[in-house]
Amino acid sequence: MTVTAPDIDGFGHVNNVVWVRWVNEVSYWHSCAVGLDPEACNALDAVWVVRSHAIEYLRPAFEGQSLECFTWPEQVQGATSLRRTLFLHEGRELVRAETTWALLSVSTGRPRRVPVEMMRAYGFTRSKPA
Repeated sequence: MTVTAPDIDGFGHVNNVVWVRWVNEVSYWHSCAVGLDPEACNALDAVWVVRSHAIEYLRPAFEGQSLECFTWPEQVQGATSLRRTLFLHEGRELVRAETTWALLSVSTGRPRRVPVEMMRAYGFTRSKPA
């Protein structure tokens, strides 16, 4: 992704709220890439919601910079998933994020275990990555 003018705050670098938005967007793009777009999740009666974010800001990002984004689910247990996200510029780490996601049933709004289909799509066999 490329940093654009609307991403910049009064201090001249990417605003912290923008980083949170990007963490969510990268997670969404990854889920779609593994076949778990909103339609597929609805068919499984499942929706992911954020339970918590922890973000470590290591270096600022500035307008015009190209960023590399990496994300992966590190652990799935019961109804939760721990996902890590990393943003780089020219090979240097800018931001690390750790997000705990909770899986809810669309029909009831209550937490539910991550179904086998989702586990497999994310590369897990049981609670460990494949």
